[in-house]
Amino acid sequence: MSVVMRRLVAFIAALVLAVEAVGVVIVNVVLGTVVENQDMSLAGTDSGVMSKGTWVLGGVSGLFLLLCAAFLILTGTRDRAPGRVARTVLICCAVVHGVLGALTVGLIGWAAFAWMMVVLGLIVLSLVAYGPAGAGPAAGRKPGPEPDPEQPAAPAPA
Repeated sequence: MSVVMRRLVAFIAALVLAVEAVGVVIVNVVLGTVVENQDMSLAGTDSGVMSKGTWVLGGVSGLFLLLCAAFLILTGTRDRAPGRVARTVLICCAVVHGVLGALTVGLIGWAAFAWMMVVLGLIVLSLVAYGPAGAGPAAGRKPGPEPDPEQPAAPAPA
């Protein structure tokens, strides 16, 4: 994959995750407000606690998505594979999108599933396009002289 395509995919994935972060925060704020205004309880749980929990979950989810977007922006800007922590965070984000995508089919519909799979695809494509550091056909080999493929290997002493 060319440098331009790798950077473009990373920047588009970052933009999509930033938009998704804003959307997640807005949805959770609206849901928390609705729960607080309904003044209902679920099995004796205080509605104020449920609404605050919804707001906190929205904020944490939004920050997580923005962190992933920041990692993708750094990856695209530097044109270098993300580090170990960034790669782990992005893989977690991809897994979450896969699981939530599977849940959205039954709960929301195919359009939401398609959106989640597009985001999942962008994250995975960004990770695969940059790949792990040092990946390639010679990865994992020690530097040094190569054995001659024409000659058989020396037999092990008995």
